[in-house]
Amino acid sequence: MEQTAQDKAGILPLESATPARLAPALPASSAEKANMIIHYYRGEIGRMTSWRDRIDRTTNWSMTVVAGLLSVSLSTPSSHHGVVLFAMLLVSVFLLIEARRYRFFDVYRARVRQLERHYFSQALCPQAELKPDWAEAIASSLRRPVFLMAYREALFRRIRRNYIWMYLILLLAWALKISSPKLQQNEAPAEFVSSLYQIVQNAHLGPLYGGVVLALVGAFYAALLFAILYRKPKDGEIAHGEVHV
Repeated sequence: MEQTAQDKAGILPLESATPARLAPALPASSAEKANMIIHYYRGEIGRMTSWRDRIDRTTNWSMTVVAGLLSVSLSTPSSHHGVVLFAMLLVSVFLLIEARRYRFFDVYRARVRQLERHYFSQALCPQAELKPDWAEAIASSLRRPVFLMAYREALFRRIRRNYIWMYLILLLAWALKISSPKLQQNEAPAEFVSSLYQIVQNAHLGPLYGGVVLALVGAFYAALLFAILYRKPKDGEIAHGEVHV
């Protein structure tokens, strides 16, 4: 049998020259496992903190919008009350963005809380309630990450905890704007309007009749009231303790 030039020169084929890549070895001892958990915990804390910072950023933007547009609307009678309605719209956009970010934050917070409640707390002060399969939830989340709460639930939580106060400030400012003749252009310098008809006239927004605008704002705030009062039974980490974002 004839030998090829590579065989004569003692050169291995390209396939055999490349070593097979092996997966990283899994921790074998308890010390290696503890070290792995500590590093994993620090990584999840970093991701959770990053998403928490993004949540705070949208809230700060919303507060800046509220303060800026209120100063524009209430500073002069020539400013239209639609500026306050525009502020409500912008705050709602920030709320939708923050609810999406909150769902991501909740995934990483749940993993961190699993480690804290079932591993670190047991290491510090063991109790009989330790569940032997507590790490299964973290492993399942790492293999197939899924959101742990619905978008509506995230939206309702952010409204209850932060955004309802901004909406209330905007509602009071808007009510003051359309009910105070001093804040209306070309009206008598009275303290308050004398009739409901005058409020409806002041609430006109372009081609929209004032009564329609009042009805739309009322429906919007009725939805906000529902979001505040609607509460699901406590589950997940909400059922353990009171310190939650």
